[in-house]
Amino acid sequence: MRVWDPLLRLLHWSLVATVVASWLTRHSPGRLHEWVGYGAMAVVAIRFAWGFAGPYYARFSQFVRPPGQALAYLRDARQGRATRHLGHNPAGGWMTVVLLLFVAAISITGWMYTTDRFWGIAWVGETHLWLTNALMLLVALHLAGVAWSSWVHRENLVAAMLHGKKKVAGS
Repeated sequence: MRVWDPLLRLLHWSLVATVVASWLTRHSPGRLHEWVGYGAMAVVAIRFAWGFAGPYYARFSQFVRPPGQALAYLRDARQGRATRHLGHNPAGGWMTVVLLLFVAAISITGWMYTTDRFWGIAWVGETHLWLTNALMLLVALHLAGVAWSSWVHRENLVAAMLHGKKKVAGS
C-alpha cells in the first residue's frame, strides 16, 4: 500500500542531504554552509505545511499521538510487544516533530548569526552548536529506532521511505 507520498519522501531525503551537507561544511570558508542552512529551513517549512495540508499519512494529526501513547509504545517496545503501524508509530511520530523543530532552531540561530544584531553574540553561536550536537544524538536515536523497528516488524523502513510502500498486515 502507498503510505509515503512523493513530496514527503523528497522532503525527507532533502532534509537528510541538507543536514549532512551542513555538518560537512560547518568549518568551510565562504557562504556554502549558510546557503545549505537556508535550504534546510525551506525543507522544514514545506514539511510543516505538508503536515497540515498533505495526504493522510503525511499529516501531523495522523501520527502525533498524545505523549502517554508514545510512552506506552516505548514501554511495549521494551517488553517486546510493540505493535506495527502502517504510518509512524507513536514514538516515531514524536521523533519526527522533534527532529523538525531542532533543524528549524538550528537554522534560525544560524541565520541570526549572519545578522548585524547577533553577529559575534556568544549565546547565539553556543546555542547553534549545542542544538547541532543534540541533533546528531537525535539522528542516531532515529536511525536506531528505524533499524529496531525494521528488524522487529520484518520490514525495510528505509526502502519504504524510498518507494513509499508498506505491506498491509496479513498480506
